[in-house]
Amino acid sequence: MKLSVMSPVLNEMSLEDAIRYLSELGVDSMEIGAGGYPGKVHLDPKEYLANPQKVEDFKALLAKYNMKLSAVACHGNPIHPNKEIATAYHNDFVDAMKVAVMLGVDTIIGFSGCPGDCDASRYPNWITCTWPPEYLDVLNWQWNEVLIPYWKETAKLAEEIGIKKIAFEMHPGFMVYNPPTLLKLREAVGDIIGANVDPSHLFWQGIDPCEAIKMLKGAIYHFHAKDTKIDETNTKTTGVLDTTNDYAKLAERSWIFRTVGYGHGKEVWNNIISALKTVGYDGAISIEHEDGLMAPLEGLKKAIAFLKDVIICESAGEMWWV
Repeated sequence: MKLSVMSPVLNEMSLEDAIRYLSELGVDSMEIGAGGYPGKVHLDPKEYLANPQKVEDFKALLAKYNMKLSAVACHGNPIHPNKEIATAYHNDFVDAMKVAVMLGVDTIIGFSGCPGDCDASRYPNWITCTWPPEYLDVLNWQWNEVLIPYWKETAKLAEEIGIKKIAFEMHPGFMVYNPPTLLKLREAVGDIIGANVDPSHLFWQGIDPCEAIKMLKGAIYHFHAKDTKIDETNTKTTGVLDTTNDYAKLAERSWIFRTVGYGHGKEVWNNIISALKTVGYDGAISIEHEDGLMAPLEGLKKAIAFLKDVIICESAGEMWWV
């Protein structure tokens, strides 16, 4: 396994300063934001597609600091019911895929997206229950008329570009939000679709990350190291479907994102890493910082120190005691 960092936490730094900083902290690789919600601070695909020399300069920077790229991140909603918004996210995703291949990366991270409830919708509509029955009608329409056709076409384009792995974060608010929905889309579209497992989104929903990892064996293409703290008192009255829209009201929410180790202890994270090894995942463990109680660099440094003691870096080798 390799220790990685998702780049937006370092958006205040230049690209070279960010790479140097991570190298000095002992980080092995970087997940670079290239559009959509992660932004384009360190990598604007259009600039690189228009000037291939920038790609070579980027590669030279990585080599200078012995840094790898684990993936290119371009999260968005390319099936948004507002066609202008959907097109912008789609174009960002396509450009990100193209520049990823130019940089020698075959994995792109994103969201599945969420459509509206009909062709005339203005806003996404995330269905969370199947009754009354019209909700199920909407859900079937979303899957069969929008989600699957879009990703079949986009997966075909990805393969033509040279992308081998589209790794979806399973995030509430989007069609793919848990292991069953990830596997359902993978079955419909093909093995190019896989998971970017982020335990923070699973903890939030009450899903056991270790059991999710077992269920996703063979379909895990990337991993985000981010934690969630569940407030038991607030959850007992509000539940986990918390629409408190101010993330700064930390004491009022049912859950908040935390730096790894501050939502769940070392034993939990040891088990998660061990579960990944058990199913054959040996790729990047990419830190994503979204902790409202810590400054970005403090949270990042604490996460790096925590994970260095948790990640299994070497092959187990022969079982000499058997």
